Amino acid sequence: MSANLQPAGPPPTTTQSSKPYAPTNASLGGVPTLGLDVPVTAVFLVLFLIGAATHMAIFQANKKKGHKFIMSGMTFGFCMARTVTCVLRIAWATRPTKVPLAIAAMIFVSAGVVLLFIINLIFTQRVLRATHPHFGWHRLLSGGFVVYYVSIVLALIMLIVCTVQSFYTLNANTRRIDRNVQLFGATYFAVCAFLPIPMVVFGLIVPRKTRVEKFGVGRFRSKIAILLFASAVLTLGSAFRAGTNFLTPRPRNGPAWYHSKACFYVFNFTVEIIVVYLYAILRVDMRFWVPNGSKGPGAYSTKTAGGMPRIMTEEEVFDDEPEDTSGPDDKADAEAGRGPSKEKFDDDSTPSPAGREKLDEVEGTHK
Repeated sequence: MSANLQPAGPPPTTTQSSKPYAPTNASLGGVPTLGLDVPVTAVFLVLFLIGAATHMAIFQANKKKGHKFIMSGMTFGFCMARTVTCVLRIAWATRPTKVPLAIAAMIFVSAGVVLLFIINLIFTQRVLRATHPHFGWHRLLSGGFVVYYVSIVLALIMLIVCTVQSFYTLNANTRRIDRNVQLFGATYFAVCAFLPIPMVVFGLIVPRKTRVEKFGVGRFRSKIAILLFASAVLTLGSAFRAGTNFLTPRPRNGPAWYHSKACFYVFNFTVEIIVVYLYAILRVDMRFWVPNGSKGPGAYSTKTAGGMPRIMTEEEVFDDEPEDTSGPDDKADAEAGRGPSKEKFDDDSTPSPAGREKLDEVEGTHK
């Protein structure tokens, strides 16, 4: 969160005497207009509604099967928050002088994406536990993730409070502090968006003590690619917002190129829509699913009654050729064009009718 929020700069030179005070600095996207912002925002509104309906349908379908995947619910919550954001921006476009409406729209634009950051961090934690169970399940690392999630919520609350306060004060020192908090928040959440990338890379390059403990369905490399791509896209948007927020504030009537509406929609709604639909189309609810109540190494491989497909072998996951278990006699028979000998069918059990028919066919060939 942050760079979409109006940066708190020097006290506005305005004759406005009532609070909240209208912003005097340029912000990303500027004030929405009826001719451009309303139709564009309406398109994103529909896209987010479709995303919300899709993820809720997935969540409910999985819930009926006993397949618990709360990230689908979180993505639904994010899409609904973005729906409210779009409604607020459209309302702001119809009433551009309503400062409280502008504040609400700015806060919703900036706050919602945090949910996607947390989802990627949860996926990252599961990847680390699968590749390095000995420290991925360690109490310190698990506790560190919990503390980090709490810090994200606290930073979000702090950022919202300081942003709202910056619209209700003319005190120079207070506005300076508010701006510093906004810059901290921009950096903090940019790091949050980027963090899964180095953590996943670290988990891949560090030598493993055990085999990868697969979870969910699909190839493990596909999970890695999905997570890295989603994190990179979100980092692009978050880093752009953070970087532009550190630049010297521009006056409202003299915005820079990075304050344009194109930048606003590309580095906010577009990157988020990509991730939302990526999660749905590639079915992360199946790929990143782990058994309910997983605790400790080996828990991801536990078979449950939830009907999950079997865990694939290491060879299937990494496209390795399966181990050749045939003996030298089998290879010699194959080279000579002979079929399996009768002994190959003999065991402690009675052959099935199909097996007996095959055995008779082999014996007739050798005769």
